[in-house]
Amino acid sequence: EGRAFKTHPLAGSAPRIAKPGSAEDEAIRDRLFASPKDRGEHAYVINDIAERLAPIAEELNVPQVPSLLKTPQLWHLATPIDGVLKEGLTCLDGARAIHPTPAICGAPTEKALQLIRELESFERRYFGGLVGYMDAEGNGEWALVLRCAQVSPDEAVLYAGAGIVAESDPELEHTETGTKLGSFGRALGVDTLGEDTP
Repeated sequence: EGRAFKTHPLAGSAPRIAKPGSAEDEAIRDRLFASPKDRGEHAYVINDIAERLAPIAEELNVPQVPSLLKTPQLWHLATPIDGVLKEGLTCLDGARAIHPTPAICGAPTEKALQLIRELESFERRYFGGLVGYMDAEGNGEWALVLRCAQVSPDEAVLYAGAGIVAESDPELEHTETGTKLGSFGRALGVDTLGEDTP
């Protein structure tokens, strides 16, 4: 709004497989917050965003320590970033400066994009894009399309992903992706955590 901006990137997640509010749920939360792997994954994203915003911002506030954000399915590491853009810039300039973040593309960006093109066997379509609006004064809101679905009368294609770093465990990342698809899956009557999940 005006030249003021805020963004709230999430990176590093843990499935909420225990009863919400239980001691086990709190233990999952605490393990996520203490996890060197997840904290490192989160730091990749936050440092990248801060580096990209610094040249276009008059003010930039980046907390040194992430917070925790919960959804019904997941715990996330989150860092609320805010600041003031330089004169003449719009919300779209801010969004374009940080897109794609390592959370969706990887790092370093150009090398990661090349690997994605070589290794992924499908088109991402909407997944990984930006959706939002900007008014005539440059105010607006943009969101990264991460968990999404393309639905037609007889087919639904669901999209979700996980951040992969050197310390990642493939089985845990697969489970995390299935959990992220869970809301869509439940609505469609599909088990996104089953053995048939691609």
